[in-house]
Amino acid sequence: MTGKPEGEQRLGLLNGFAAYGMWGLVPLFWPLLKPSGAVEILAHRMVWSLLFVAAALLLIRRWAWLGELLRQPRRLALVTVAAAVITVNWGVYIWAVNSGHVVEASLGYFINPLVTIAMGVLLLKERLRPVQWAAVGVGASAVLVLTIGYGRPPWISLCLAFSFATYGLVKKKVNLGGVESLAAESAIQFLPALGYLMWLSARGDSTFGTEGTGHALLLAASGIVTALPLVCFGASAIRVPLSTLGLLQYMTPVFQFLLGILYFKEAMPPERWAGFALVWLALALLTWNALRTARRAARAVARGTAAPGRVPADTVSPAAEADALRARR
Repeated sequence: MTGKPEGEQRLGLLNGFAAYGMWGLVPLFWPLLKPSGAVEILAHRMVWSLLFVAAALLLIRRWAWLGELLRQPRRLALVTVAAAVITVNWGVYIWAVNSGHVVEASLGYFINPLVTIAMGVLLLKERLRPVQWAAVGVGASAVLVLTIGYGRPPWISLCLAFSFATYGLVKKKVNLGGVESLAAESAIQFLPALGYLMWLSARGDSTFGTEGTGHALLLAASGIVTALPLVCFGASAIRVPLSTLGLLQYMTPVFQFLLGILYFKEAMPPERWAGFALVWLALALLTWNALRTARRAARAVARGTAAPGRVPADTVSPAAEADALRARR
């Protein structure tokens, strides 16, 4: 954290804890929206997210990026792909939590760094260190063990991991800031989501306004629940290194996992514990490799054998790299 005043570092860490803590505790929020179904909740999340983020952009007067984006059809197409992929991610996650699969959903975000690495090798032809290959192999073994434990592949986990890894890959190409990115994606999601809510209301199946004022306010709050952690994350990302964010990132699935077994009382037979243990071993290998590489880079800079502004690609953990592109979950 060199180069940043101590107060800035502390503020960055506090915002990081706030962002990942909110993302980790969000499974407590979605059940409050019942009897709304997952698709209705998802649609409200899209609509209210745009309104909340638009208000934030009006407040900070940050609109220059919009005209530039509209003049670049390729980037706009990529934003549309990102919006579609994150819609799948959000929808599956909300359904999983409200259907009693919090632990399996947390697994998706534990294995996301491993999927990100695998996609980097397969699609971007990136080269891995032996330790990273070992981590991917251990992660694949974990999926096999969990498949045996569940009696089926952990589809929820795999869908969440691959959709968010794909989202991160697309976001690399778009290169928009967090708030701007959420605004652009929400704008694309807005009309389909609003149309669905109007159709639901016309059928008499909407819960908005029929379950009381409190329920309507909770549905509207889904926009704040989506955007507020992102604002905190952005405040943290500019003040602390990505390697630090990579360590903080694990707070989210840890909190979700603990909520699943302690609060929601989901079953964890021995074979599932074995699968999760393998996943945690793989993440430990990745974290150890990233920290070791960071120390080597720091020593090289201190000796003057590397440019101070140059950091090896694997200094940052894959979790941090993917999560730095997050519009949350």
